[in-house]
Amino acid sequence: MSGIRAVVFDIGNVLLEWRPERFYDAQIGGDRRAALFASVDLDGMNERIDAGAPWEQSVAACAAAHPAWAAEIALWHHRWLDMLGPVIAPNLALLRRLRSGGIPVFALSNFGTETFALARREYPFLTEFDQSFISGHLGVIKPDPAIYSVLETETAMAPDHLFFIDDRPENIAAAQDRGWHGHVFRDSDALEQEIAALRLV
Repeated sequence: MSGIRAVVFDIGNVLLEWRPERFYDAQIGGDRRAALFASVDLDGMNERIDAGAPWEQSVAACAAAHPAWAAEIALWHHRWLDMLGPVIAPNLALLRRLRSGGIPVFALSNFGTETFALARREYPFLTEFDQSFISGHLGVIKPDPAIYSVLETETAMAPDHLFFIDDRPENIAAAQDRGWHGHVFRDSDALEQEIAALRLV
């Protein structure tokens, strides 16, 4: 049995697909989407929202700064829920198996306060974590070490007792720097194999 006592899940692209590019491809076509993303720092706008900036006002300010793309940018607010999902079903099943086996599961995710509330209404399983650590609530985003420190303090878990699943290598690297165990998520089969090797379920 490993020394791991809890599993920490990212949400976007671990439990729910997050593909704004796919949404925009369907709405405006791949070429215009590529031009939009090259012209407008939508990732930067989204990071500010994830850090706690107001959602609607942040999108409106970005649209005002790029009037040629204003209608497309506005979709980040009006159609945001269409960019999120579907559920990554094997990983949700894993989360529930861990909990039923007595392993605490935590969320550690870059998410805006308003967007997370909307996501929880649409996907009620997001209420199933033992504790949730959401960047918009905390005012700090991964991979800032401060957000990992908050989780350690609030859960009273030593770093080497935590196993973290995230799709971004830099977020896993920051956790591993603190002594956490980590898995860069690429596919559910590989994740299942590692969980099985650790004998967590």
